[in-house]
Amino acid sequence: MDKKNSIEIYDRIGDISSKDWDACAGKENPFVQHAFLNALEISGSVTPETGWLAQHIVVKNEEGAPTACAPLYLKNHSYGEYIFDWGWADAFHRAGGAYYPKLQAAIPFTPATGPRLLVKKGASDKYFDILVSAMLNIAKQHNVSSLHLTFLTKAEWERLGILSFMQRTSSQFHWENKNYRDFDDFLDSLISRKRKSIKKERRRVREEGIKLSCLTGDELSEEKWDIFYNYYTDTIDRKWGRSYLTRDFFSILGETMSNLAMLVLAEHNDAPVAGALNFLGTKTIFGRNWGCSQDFKFLHFEACYYQAIEYAINHKLQWVEAGAQGPHKIQRGYLPREVYSAHWIKNESLSTAVEGFLEHERREVDHQISELMKYSPFRPD
Repeated sequence: MDKKNSIEIYDRIGDISSKDWDACAGKENPFVQHAFLNALEISGSVTPETGWLAQHIVVKNEEGAPTACAPLYLKNHSYGEYIFDWGWADAFHRAGGAYYPKLQAAIPFTPATGPRLLVKKGASDKYFDILVSAMLNIAKQHNVSSLHLTFLTKAEWERLGILSFMQRTSSQFHWENKNYRDFDDFLDSLISRKRKSIKKERRRVREEGIKLSCLTGDELSEEKWDIFYNYYTDTIDRKWGRSYLTRDFFSILGETMSNLAMLVLAEHNDAPVAGALNFLGTKTIFGRNWGCSQDFKFLHFEACYYQAIEYAINHKLQWVEAGAQGPHKIQRGYLPREVYSAHWIKNESLSTAVEGFLEHERREVDHQISELMKYSPFRPD
C-alpha cells in the first residue's frame, strides 16, 4: 500500500462529509449515497443496538482528499441481509467455533444490486485494493470469523475472485427496458397468452375503480409517509414479524432524498388502500416495500410491477429490480438474473467446506436460471 494514502474508520456516517462520500459513491445507485445510509442510522433503524455497528471506510489520497470509501458493519446476527449464511453459522457453532461477530459490506435491509467498493471516478484502480486490504485489516482487528460483500456488481465480484475471495451467486427477477416506446410496445413483445393475461389483470384493477398515482419529491408529504408506514408495518407483521425500518426513517428520507423515492399510491373511492415504495437510480428503478389496507385482486401486480415498468419506460430507465423472491414475476416480464456476493472466512476448515458448497450452488443457480428461462413470456423473435 502507498504509505501516503491514509485510511479512516467511522462508526457513524454522519461524521463523514456527505460531499466527500457522494463524490466516491456517484449518483447511479441511491442506496450507497450518504443520505440513504445516514437516514438508516439517525432514524434508529441501523445502530449497534439493532446489531449493526458501522465501520465505514474512507481512503484519502496523497493530497488528503477522500478518494474511496465503503459502507461496512460489524454484526452479531445475519438478519436484514437476504444472502443467507445461517447454515454456515450453525455448522461453525456445532463445531465449537464462534461465527459472530462478522463484517458485512452491504446496504442494510436492501436486497438491491449496486457497488460496495466506492472509488471516485477517474481515480487509480489501486484504491479498490486498498479498500479490500482495509476491510481485511478491520476483520483482523475485531477478530471476526468472516467478511461478506453482498449484492455487489459483477465487476467487483470478478475482481474479488482474483483476490481469493469466495464467489457466490444467487438470482433475482429483473425487467429490462428494450427501448420500448410505451407499455403497449412492451406488451407486443410478449406471446399472445401472456399479453392477454396482463391486459386482463390491469383491466380488473381499473374496473374496481382504483386510481394509481406515482408520487415523488414534494408530493411525498408526512401524511403520505404515515399512510405508507402503516402498510409497511402491517405487511412485515403478517409475513416476517419484525419491522426493521422506523417511522423516522421515512420522514428523514422525505427531507433529504425525496427526489430519489417514488411511491405508487392506490386509492379506492378517494381513500388510499395500498402503496409500493420504489427508489430511483440513473438506470434502474428499485422496488422495495409494499403494503395494503384492503385486498383487491391483481392490485399487487399493478402497483409493484406494471407501474414500475411504465415509469421506467416513460423515464427511459433500463432496469426494474423488483426485490427478493418471486418466480411469479416471470410471466409479468421479469426474468431471472444472477446477483453476486463475495466472502472471506478466516477458519480454514470452514472456508474449505463453504467453498465446496459454493461451487455446487453456483452450478445449481445456473441450472435454475436456465430452467426458469423456459417460462419466459417473450416471443422467441
